[in-house]
Amino acid sequence: QVHMVESGGGLVQAGGSLRLSCAASRRTIPNYGMGWFRQAPGKEREFVAAIHWNGDSTNYADSVKGRFTISRHNAENTVYLQMNSLKPEDTAVYYCARDRERWRSDLLHFEPEYWGQGTQVTVSS
Repeated sequence: QVHMVESGGGLVQAGGSLRLSCAASRRTIPNYGMGWFRQAPGKEREFVAAIHWNGDSTNYADSVKGRFTISRHNAENTVYLQMNSLKPEDTAVYYCARDRERWRSDLLHFEPEYWGQGTQVTVSS
C-alpha cells in the first residue's frame, strides 16, 4: 500500500511563495514518476507538474510554467513543489500522485495511480 502525505499549504498573498512537500511512508516512490495535481472548488482536478522517476526531466502545465518547480529527493522518499509568484487563481487543494507504471520512460504518459490526501493552498488578492 502506498501512503503519501502532503504538507506546506496555507494562506499567502498574491506574489508570495509556498513550498509543498509530499512524503511517502516507505520506499514506495523511487523508480516511479511523481506528479502534482490541484482541484479548485467547482472544478475538475487538473495536472500541475510531473517529474521523471530518475529526476532528469520535468513537465508543467502552461499555467504554472516559469513559476512552479517540481523536484524530488528519492533517498528521503519525498517530492516537492516550489510555488513562486502565486496568483489567486492558484487557489486549490493540491495533491501529489504516484505514476501507475514503474520506470516509465515518457513522462508525458504519466498516469496517476495513488494519491495523497491533499493540502489547501489559498492565495489572496
